[in-house]
Amino acid sequence: MGIESIIVFLIVGAIAGWLAGLIVSGFGFGLIGNIVVGIVGAFIAGALFPYLGISIGSGILAAIIHSTIGAIILLVLIRIVKSA
Repeated sequence: MGIESIIVFLIVGAIAGWLAGLIVSGFGFGLIGNIVVGIVGAFIAGALFPYLGISIGSGILAAIIHSTIGAIILLVLIRIVKSA
């Protein structure tokens, strides 16, 4: 994995985390928090989508959408656990 791939990975994670934070909580989590939420969301969606037979496509926009959906799932699960 080259430096360009790592930079794209971090940018996609930051954008996905920021979007998920806006959708679920109404605000972001800071740069590092957004990156972490976006990357963990990408892993969640990467594990869940093939199991369900869902394919969004390829490219950077599809990666952002994919990561954002996973991050939303993560934030909703965290909210449920915190309220329980």
